[in-house]
Amino acid sequence: MFNDIGPLELVTLIVLAVLIFGPEKLPKVIQDVTRTIRKIRDFSESAKQDIRQELGPEFKDFEFEDLNPKTFIRKQLDNDDLGLKEIRSGFDLKKEMAEVTDAVHGRDADPAPSPAAPGGRVDMTKKPETPAADDRPPFDMDAT
Repeated sequence: MFNDIGPLELVTLIVLAVLIFGPEKLPKVIQDVTRTIRKIRDFSESAKQDIRQELGPEFKDFEFEDLNPKTFIRKQLDNDDLGLKEIRSGFDLKKEMAEVTDAVHGRDADPAPSPAAPGGRVDMTKKPETPAADDRPPFDMDAT
């Protein structure tokens, strides 16, 4: 709740509380505040239980934290029904980056280059063949 309060700010709040309420009333104020916070927590927990009961048994696993979009997406991505784990395991980022690096530096990744890589993929690392002198590039009348 107060994760972003530093030690200096905490000391300042304590000094202000002592100055405003006085040392004799401060324990009573702290008790009242903690009692109020406890009542609010109890009220919210009872409201959550009432909502779960009203939703019925099919929503017994319902968590209010799932309503946070970040948590919802993380939970859905971890679900194996979509087959995302197979996609993640089939994708090797280091290998892909090594291929791109080799292509940029002009190194040949495969000792025997082929026009199409395994799996029907086009080998982008292979430089295109230079056309013969008498070959003309395709001409499009509509483009000129």
